[in-house]
Amino acid sequence: MRPLAQWPPGPRRGITGVLTDIDDTLTTEGAITPEALAALGALREAGLHLIPITGRPAGWSEPFALAWPVDAIVAENGAVALRRTASGALHKTYQQDEATRAANFARMQQVLARIEQEVPGARRAQDSAGRETDIAIDHSEFTRLPQARIEQVVALMRSEGMNATVSSIHVNGWWGEHHKLSGARWIVRQLLGRDIDAELERWVYVGDSTNDELMFRHFPHSVGVANIRRFESRLAHPPRWITPGERGAGFTELARALLDGRAAA
Repeated sequence: MRPLAQWPPGPRRGITGVLTDIDDTLTTEGAITPEALAALGALREAGLHLIPITGRPAGWSEPFALAWPVDAIVAENGAVALRRTASGALHKTYQQDEATRAANFARMQQVLARIEQEVPGARRAQDSAGRETDIAIDHSEFTRLPQARIEQVVALMRSEGMNATVSSIHVNGWWGEHHKLSGARWIVRQLLGRDIDAELERWVYVGDSTNDELMFRHFPHSVGVANIRRFESRLAHPPRWITPGERGAGFTELARALLDGRAAA
């Protein structure tokens, strides 16, 4: 990971879209700061597309999809997209059909109960009521779960045939082919009618955790906010650049770097 200040202005000028994690990337201590929110607004005003992609549930994401200056929010690790329509209403779409979601939901509740029974200290995330296509175990938001227990949760999810990823706060598990990268491809095609893989040089991805690794590996312009150093030893594919500041302050620094690059054009 190289300091953000070393990112040349030429590539920065070519960026037309920002994909970003939310928790501990956009937010600080669980909330978006005025500075990070203003950074979103400045990027939007400059004409950039903004799409947060999060492991958080659809229900949790709804008010932010309506209030933040973003094109859409992709929630539940690529499964659900939420956007504000021209009339101001919320529009929600899914990568899985209704029957599949219903069948998976019932099975997931059984796995969730098993984890809480078999893994000492494991507790479902407090935002679980808003989840439609996955389950989440809290390891760092309101509960502190040791690394060995986190690994036990991941192993149990995978033994059930689930995908399992670890964010800065939760362990998420789900069935299906979706993930953050497929969610990015899906929403860009749905909203913009474009193939994101054909224009990778025009997008930057920003994150802070191991569940962002697929995105760091895929996007040539990838940025970690400084608190990603917590996970550095577990990243086979770290981001290319790292901000000086952590969390929302780091995102604000990235936004300034993009805007300065455009101003220098």
